[in-house]
Amino acid sequence: MIRLKEVQKAFGQHLAVDGLTLHVAAGQIFGLLGHNGAGKSTAIGMMLGQVWPTRGEITICGFDVTKQRQEALQPVGAIFESPAFYDYLSGFRNLEILSSYSAPTSRSRISEVIDWVGLTGRENSKVRTYSHGMRARLALAQALLPNPQLLILDEPSDGLDPEGIHDMRLTILRLHRELGLTILLSSHFLNEVEQLCTRIAVLSHGHMVFEGDLAAARRPAVWIRLKTGDFDQATALLRGADLIGDTRDGQFIALRPEVGTDRVVQLLVQRGIAVYEIAPEEETLEQFYLSLMDHEKSQNAQSEDPAPHV
Repeated sequence: MIRLKEVQKAFGQHLAVDGLTLHVAAGQIFGLLGHNGAGKSTAIGMMLGQVWPTRGEITICGFDVTKQRQEALQPVGAIFESPAFYDYLSGFRNLEILSSYSAPTSRSRISEVIDWVGLTGRENSKVRTYSHGMRARLALAQALLPNPQLLILDEPSDGLDPEGIHDMRLTILRLHRELGLTILLSSHFLNEVEQLCTRIAVLSHGHMVFEGDLAAARRPAVWIRLKTGDFDQATALLRGADLIGDTRDGQFIALRPEVGTDRVVQLLVQRGIAVYEIAPEEETLEQFYLSLMDHEKSQNAQSEDPAPHV
């Protein structure tokens, strides 16, 4: 659906995006992550033909965005940067006007997308009366007007309260499930990305430092969370039976090779120690992302250190 090959964008001497190669397959919800200034919005701007690449190839649905812009963007709906609306007009009238800039849209289609994003009943209210969450829904309705195959969302939950973030997440999942849309989204909300996306790419200073399935981003569990009536007594018994090799933070144990949690529970119960919880500690996307950024900082610091004098 989306292919970028060795894409670069320079603003003067500054490389906002450098050597970016990316593939988003049809049917995916793909997350684009990175710190402020990592190049996410620049990359999305190039996909949408609003920022011209310095070099490289960008294709959407097989069409080159720089050479066949109209064909490439025809199946695309997008929320990019901060959508602007006419506050003194109704949500419905805004959608009529905004759609007329590209292609006139029937009132029935406008009503349909209003219903999809949950604005039915407020479509005739002036936009100045809308909450931030309602404005986000109106922006999503605008992106859906052309009946797209691909939806590109730049920070769709930005500025929303927890309830609004939850509602936006459910709406995105429903659009993906019921309309079969391919969705590319950038977000600072790692928890949201973790719940929405199956594949991610992480940018840092214009470079891609990770791309892969979300499952691949999480390292296999090493630590086991153990909650008992007496952690110290329990781990002393487990060490004596050679079932664990290490402990951490008064609640985690590391099992010996070939040892399962069933043997841990069996031993502790036999010795009269209650086991309230035993479960692998799964690495979150936030933990993976922060460790990735720490590694990048370390690598950059090493490359900037002057060579030692001989």
